[in-house]
Amino acid sequence: MEQVIHERSLTRVKSQRRARTRRDEIGLFCAVPTALLLLFIAIPLMALIWRATADPAFWPSMTKPLVLEALWVTLLTTTATLLVSMAAGTPLAYVLARRTFPGKWLIETLTDLPLVLPPVTAGVALLMAFGRRGVLGPQLELLGIELPFSMPAVVLAQTFVAGSFYVRGAKLGFAAIEPEIEEAAAIDGASALTGFWYVTLPLALPGMVSGLVLCLARAVSEFGATLMFAGNFAGRTQTMSLAIMTALESDLSAALALAVLLVVMAAAVLMVSRMIGKHWLDD
Repeated sequence: MEQVIHERSLTRVKSQRRARTRRDEIGLFCAVPTALLLLFIAIPLMALIWRATADPAFWPSMTKPLVLEALWVTLLTTTATLLVSMAAGTPLAYVLARRTFPGKWLIETLTDLPLVLPPVTAGVALLMAFGRRGVLGPQLELLGIELPFSMPAVVLAQTFVAGSFYVRGAKLGFAAIEPEIEEAAAIDGASALTGFWYVTLPLALPGMVSGLVLCLARAVSEFGATLMFAGNFAGRTQTMSLAIMTALESDLSAALALAVLLVVMAAAVLMVSRMIGKHWLDD
C-alpha cells in the first residue's frame, strides 16, 4: 500500500514538473513578441517625453493661451460628456443587462455602432441631423438653438462616440449581479428604487467605473467628429486634440506640451481606475 502511494506521489511530482516545463517553454516563446510589442508602445511615448522636456520652451509653453484654453475646453466638455453618459447610459445598460424583450438585438447593435463607426462619419451624421440644414435644424432654429460649431456640439460629438463605452462597461457590471441578490432585497422590504440604489448600483460599480474610464479616455482623444460638427475655434470648441493639430503648424513646443499633458492625463486616469478597482476587490 505504501509503495502504491509512493508511486502516485512520484507520478504527481513528474506531472507537475512537466507542466512547469511546458509553461516555461511557452513563456520563452511569448517573450520575444511580448518584448517587441512593449517596445513598440514605449519607445514613441519615451521619445515624445524626451523631445518635449529637452526643449527649453517646453515649460513656458504650458502657460500659453493656446494650451490653457484647450485644457479648459477639454476638461469642461469631457466632464459634461461623462455626466450625460452616466445619466442616459445607466438606465439603458441596466435594461440591456437584466431584461429580455423583442428587438433587443437591434438596440444593442445601435448602441455598439459608434464603437466601430469612423469618427468623421459620426461628425457628418451629427451635422446632417442637427445642422442648420439638417433633419432637426429648422425645428431647433425656431427654438433659438444653434448647435453646430458651439461648445454643446463638442459635448454631443464626444457623447456620440464615447457614450457607448460607458454603456458597455455598465452593462457588464449589471449582468454580473445574481438576480437572487435583488430578490433578497425585495423580500426584506426594499422598494424597486431603494434596491436599485443601495444594492444593484454598488455591486455594478466596478463595471461602471471601467466603462467610465474608457468613456473618458475616448472623449478626451476625440478628434474627427468634433472637427466636423463643432469646428476648431480657440477657447470655444478647440479641445486638446484639435489644438495639437493647430499648434503643429506654427508652434511645435505648444504641440509637444499638449501631447505630454494628454499622456499624463491618460496615465493618471488608468492609475486611478486600477486603484479603485483594486480597492473594490479587496473590500
